[in-house]
Amino acid sequence: MFGIIRPCRHRLSAGLHADWLAHLCGLCLALRDEHGHLARMVTNYDGLIISALVEAQSPRAEGRRDAGPCPLRAMKGTSVAKGGGAQLAAAVSLVLASAKISDHVEDRDGAFARRSVALAARRVATRWADQGSRTGTRIGFDTAVLTEAVDRQGEIERALHLGDSAVLATEPAELATAAAFAHTAVIAGRPENAAPLAEAGRLFGRAAHLLDAVEDLAEDEAAGAWNPLTATGTGLAEARRLCDDAVLGVELALREVKFDQPKLVHALLVHELRQAVRRSFGHNLTGHGHGPQQPPPGWIGPGPRPQQHPHQPYRQQPYPQQPYPQGGHQAPPPGPVPPQGAPGGGGPPQEPPNKKRKHGGAPTDGQGGCCWTPKFRVPPKPRGFFFGCAVATYMCCSCQFCCRDPFPGPWSGKPHEAACNNCDGCDCCNCCDCSC
Repeated sequence: MFGIIRPCRHRLSAGLHADWLAHLCGLCLALRDEHGHLARMVTNYDGLIISALVEAQSPRAEGRRDAGPCPLRAMKGTSVAKGGGAQLAAAVSLVLASAKISDHVEDRDGAFARRSVALAARRVATRWADQGSRTGTRIGFDTAVLTEAVDRQGEIERALHLGDSAVLATEPAELATAAAFAHTAVIAGRPENAAPLAEAGRLFGRAAHLLDAVEDLAEDEAAGAWNPLTATGTGLAEARRLCDDAVLGVELALREVKFDQPKLVHALLVHELRQAVRRSFGHNLTGHGHGPQQPPPGWIGPGPRPQQHPHQPYRQQPYPQQPYPQGGHQAPPPGPVPPQGAPGGGGPPQEPPNKKRKHGGAPTDGQGGCCWTPKFRVPPKPRGFFFGCAVATYMCCSCQFCCRDPFPGPWSGKPHEAACNNCDGCDCCNCCDCSC
C-alpha cells in the first residue's frame, strides 16, 4: 500500500525530504497511538499528502512533535507531524484500506479465496472501518462519504461497456479524495481553500485510479480480472492523455489555494505526480490502437520490427533508437558494406556480441557514458548470486539505481529504468525546491 507518490532523496532537497519523512512517520505514529500496532500496516505514501496539506496551510509550530528512535530511521529521533492533519490521514487510510481488503475478499483474490483467511480479513476490515470512523468523527470528518463512494464502485463497474470513457470508473475515487482534500482546509482554518482543494483532490483521485489500472493491466488480463481500461476499450495512449490532463488540472487547482508553506505540496502533487505517470507508462508510448505503430525505443537490428502487445508499455533498452524509414526496416548503420555474396552481404554488418554501439559519438552506456561501471553486455551476461550481491552493493553506494538510466541489473545484466529519471529538466537534487 505504498501508493503512487514515491519520492526519493535524489528528487527532493534535503529539507523537503525531511518534511516528507516527518509526515510519513507522523501518520505511522498516529495510527499506532490511537489504534494499535496492527493499524500501522495501512501507512502509505499517498495518505501522508493529507497531513502535508494541513501543515502547508498552517504555521509549522502547530503541527510537529519530537519522536524517539525507530529502526526505519536508523534508530534516530526526528520531528514528526501531529494533530488534526495526521489524524485525518490516519482516518482516510484506515477506511480505504478496509475497503480494499473487503474488495479482495469479495473477488476471492489469491490467499483471500481461503475461508479462514477471508474470515480473518473481514474482521480486520470491519475493525479498521470502525476505527477510521471514530477518528474522523473526532476531527469533524464524516467517513461515510468514503464508504459510500467505495460501495458504489461495483455498481459503476457493472454499468460500463466498450466505448465508454474510462473516467466513468474513477468517479468514486474522485469523490473520496475530493472530500479528504477539502477537509484539510477546515482543519487548517482556511475555509476559502476548500473548493480548489476539492478540485485538486478529485483530479488526483482520477489519476491515481487510472495509474493503478495501468500498472495492473497485464496481471488483470492474464487472470481475467476486471480492469477499467479493458472494460471500456481504452488504449494506453488515451489513458496517458487522461492522466496528463488530470496532472495539469491538479497543478492549476493548487494555484488557487493559499498556502503558508507550499514547497512540499507542490513537489508531491506536481513534480512527483508527473513522475508517477512516467513510471507507470514507461517512456514515450506511441502507436497504441489500430494505427501504424512506431518501433519500440531502443530497438536495434535489421528486419521487420518486433510485435508488441498493445497493453504492454515498452521497456527502454541501452541503445539509442536508429532511423526508421518507410518500409518497415531499419537503416543500416554507417560503415563499409560487404559485397553481395560475402558473409553478411545483403544486409547491415554484424557487430561482435560484446561490442558497445555508439550513436553520434555518444556512448550508449546510460547516463554518464563510459564513467559508469559495470558495462552493458550484448547479450546480457548474468552473474552468480554472491558476485551479483557485491555488484549490487557497489551500484547502490554509487547511486546507479537512481542516477544511471538505464542501469544493468546486478544479477541479470539486463537494462532497467532508473528510479529517478526525468527530473522535469531541473537540477536532480533540488528540482522541487522552488518558490512556486
